[in-house]
Amino acid sequence: MENSEASLWGKLIAAGNLSRGFVLGHDGRVAFQELMGGSSLGSSFDQLRGRSVFIRTKHQLAAVLAFIELDGIARRLVLCPPDLPNEHVSPAIAIAEADAVLCDDDLRNDGAAEAAFLIRSSSKIVPGNFERNGCHPTEWILFTSGTTGLPKLVVHTLSTLCPANGGTGNLGCPVVWSTFYDIRRYGGLQIFFRALLGGGSLVMSSAEESTEEFLIRAGASGVTHISGTPTHWRKALMSSSLHRLSPDYIRLSGEMVDQMILDSLHAVFPQARIVHAFASTEAGVGFEVRDGLAGFPASLVGSRGSSVEMKIANGSLRIRSPRTAVRYLGNSSEALADPDGFVNTHDVVELRSNRYYFVGRADGVINVGGLKVHPEEVEAVINRHPGVRMSLAKARRNPVTGELVVADVVAQSVPGQVDATTDAAVLRNQILAICRRILAPHKVPAAIRFVPSLEMTASGKLARR
Repeated sequence: MENSEASLWGKLIAAGNLSRGFVLGHDGRVAFQELMGGSSLGSSFDQLRGRSVFIRTKHQLAAVLAFIELDGIARRLVLCPPDLPNEHVSPAIAIAEADAVLCDDDLRNDGAAEAAFLIRSSSKIVPGNFERNGCHPTEWILFTSGTTGLPKLVVHTLSTLCPANGGTGNLGCPVVWSTFYDIRRYGGLQIFFRALLGGGSLVMSSAEESTEEFLIRAGASGVTHISGTPTHWRKALMSSSLHRLSPDYIRLSGEMVDQMILDSLHAVFPQARIVHAFASTEAGVGFEVRDGLAGFPASLVGSRGSSVEMKIANGSLRIRSPRTAVRYLGNSSEALADPDGFVNTHDVVELRSNRYYFVGRADGVINVGGLKVHPEEVEAVINRHPGVRMSLAKARRNPVTGELVVADVVAQSVPGQVDATTDAAVLRNQILAICRRILAPHKVPAAIRFVPSLEMTASGKLARR
């Protein structure tokens, strides 16, 4: 068997995790040791050597097993997100030059069958003697979380994806990781590597189960480390099943983190280490913040001698590191990084008292009479009210100013039928008072609407468009 750490299989052996770890999905459980004497791909395993494999599975467990088995075997692994629209599948297959498609359901109507070789994947291990000597340095292709049109395809390698320390586990103290992320997104893939290469196990979520069901299953599985976006965690904080968890470590990433969500999680889980991180599909992991405060220390910007370098240009955070992606795939005219190797994250930051704070996306501003408003900045202020669980600021057309700021708000609890109007009016006035005290006049919402829930994208972020 391949013992080189140049492949994921070799790294698993070196980590000593094949004898102890497991991966648990909504549709089943597989111990890593089972892979020592079998394969989920069966007779198709050898036929995938040197191929560009488009992984389009409904269930995450089948995808995870394919990652483990095919890195170092396939020429390219294309991690198709489950929410990719059918009309984008065929163009993505063409851009990736995929000559094999791995799937676990009928995809003949969405372009997947155009590939030369169609394979039905499985979450079950077939016993047999499979030669895992790797001969191909495998490219890992991830999709950006674009909101319109076909997302960009980003080229990574195993070395740009793996944590520098190989994981965070302790073989003497079993770690059970879990994540709200889908494993085929960058955030979920990071947890996948931390679990497998850190000597731990992995419990995955599923789009087929509710937040309540996932929390119950994660708690029953003994999850000790868990990650998600702030939106994931706001939904979890509204769940009556949150008490089923007793984590040692909580990680937030993917969206701007405000102080209220950090304080809320600390109040519920005072024993847990709460960390928020910045990462993007193109730039990789930029930094982790472990002091319990929103934003990040200004000392991280411009510092030399570390593996990750950051700078601020035109208000946007830019990152250069060994974990930056290699390039965009296809005919994209956009360069992934500037000539100096810095990736523009398009996340706008503001310096306040020796600390940088995220204020929003450069491409997501609301234009109120020529004045810019970042919706995330408004939401962070609204979310300070203890009666608010989550909010979404957005634009409304206006004949005078072009746009106005309005907000949808999910209250902490649903007011009673008798006093609903009064309670809503009081809460609305209190929220507006906070906004007027902290925000410039053009940033204060012109209207607030209370809603039972907010739409979330498949990547765990608030749906803004």
